[in-house]
Amino acid sequence: MKQNLNLNWLRTFDAAARHLSFTAASHDLGLTQTAVSQHIKALETKLGQNLFIRRARSLQLTEIGQAYLISVRDALEHIDFSTSGLFGPELRTTIVVRASAAMIIWLSARVSDFQDKYPNTGIKLVTSLWQNEMEKHPVDVEIVLAAQNQSDHRMVKLSEERIVPVCGARTSANILTPVDLMQCEKVHVLGFDDHWARYLSANGLPTGVVSPRIVVDTSVAACELAAAENGCAIMFERFAQQAIEAGRPIRIVGEPVSNGQSHYVIQRNSASSEKRASAEFCEWLTTCF
Repeated sequence: MKQNLNLNWLRTFDAAARHLSFTAASHDLGLTQTAVSQHIKALETKLGQNLFIRRARSLQLTEIGQAYLISVRDALEHIDFSTSGLFGPELRTTIVVRASAAMIIWLSARVSDFQDKYPNTGIKLVTSLWQNEMEKHPVDVEIVLAAQNQSDHRMVKLSEERIVPVCGARTSANILTPVDLMQCEKVHVLGFDDHWARYLSANGLPTGVVSPRIVVDTSVAACELAAAENGCAIMFERFAQQAIEAGRPIRIVGEPVSNGQSHYVIQRNSASSEKRASAEFCEWLTTCF
């Protein structure tokens, strides 16, 4: 009974049969010619049959070798198909990119371009909400929001951001001027507590009357509340436009206002195998803004 066949021997047999050359097979597999020869000899010993006819300047399959090759290739193809189907294609490396939920959604319409350019690099997108948990798993690239006068040399500026008021389609009919915003239920986003005051102030309106009754922790949630006619939210113009393009039932109901912040990309310390992929992603990202 033949059992416990080494899979590497079978892959070497397939390569040698494909090239009819141990030398060419060694180049294909990244092995030495001696290693290829040893694999074939070990397989033949295990099977008790010669698979090749060896001549001085040529290599030829025996009849049983030709018959066996059909089954071996079929089995290897099944393994490759199953592995690719369950675990995805073979990748050179996978980089971890951390950003806000809204930024990840904004990138979702563009990330296929990166995949087309760098098919051997996988991307794992994680939200900033998981920052503490992710410290156990180093992040390769981080997209952050910070004041426009940042001087950290690691931070590459991507954009200057503007904020706009958004609300549902029905509510938007009642908002003709910035003054009308004063009568709306105001949705606040944690971490962006100054957005309402900044927007109202830029339009010459009082800010002392701003008192949040609805508070959420992401711009994505604020957008959904606005879409459901639960009030008006202030959010970044690019994220509002993305939501509208994606079919969300919201409207921008005011002119954009600069909020003095920008998005930056930071390439964190990575293992050497990921540094190149991280640099490629950062370079690609700058073309998206």
